[in-house]
Amino acid sequence: MTELDQLWSQMLENATAKALDSGRGDLVEYLRLKAANDAIRVAGVDWLFDSLIEIASEMTRRGHVVSIERKDPHNHRRGNSNMVGSLVQIRLGVRCLMLEAGWTRTPADGIMRGGMLAAARISHFGMPKVNADLSLAYAGDLPIWHVEDEDGKRRPFRICDLQSHFDIFLGV
Repeated sequence: MTELDQLWSQMLENATAKALDSGRGDLVEYLRLKAANDAIRVAGVDWLFDSLIEIASEMTRRGHVVSIERKDPHNHRRGNSNMVGSLVQIRLGVRCLMLEAGWTRTPADGIMRGGMLAAARISHFGMPKVNADLSLAYAGDLPIWHVEDEDGKRRPFRICDLQSHFDIFLGV
C-alpha cells in the first residue's frame, strides 16, 4: 500500500468515526461499503500484478533476461475516466509488456462504468491488436477479472490468458 493509500484509508476511518458519533448511519454505511470495495480492489490489482511478476520471474529462471519495473502511483485512461493505480513494465530488448491497473479515486477522476471495481490494460509495445482491457467486477458473489473480447462481451480472465500475453511478449 502506498503512502497516499494509507493516508486515504486513515481519512476514511476518521470520517466514519465522525459520522458514527453524529448519528449519520447512512453515511457510515456508505463509508464502510467504500472501504470494503477499496480492499477488494487492492487485493484484485495485487493478484494481477503478482501473477504477472511470477510468470516473468519463472521465465527469468529459464534463461530469458527480462527486466521488471513497477511505478506507483500511475494514471491511465479508461474511456473518459482517469484510473489511479500502478504500472508494471517487463522488457526484453526492445519488447515491452505493460500492465496498468487502478480505479477512480475522486469525483474528478470520473466514474467506473458497467459495475467495475477496477480497470486494467495489458499493452504490447508495437502490437496494439493484441492489447487487452480488463475489468474487475462481480460474477455472482465473487469479484473476478474479466477481459473484453472482439464483440465487446466480457469473459473471465484466467492465469492462462496472462501466460498467453507473456508468450506473445516473448515471441513464442
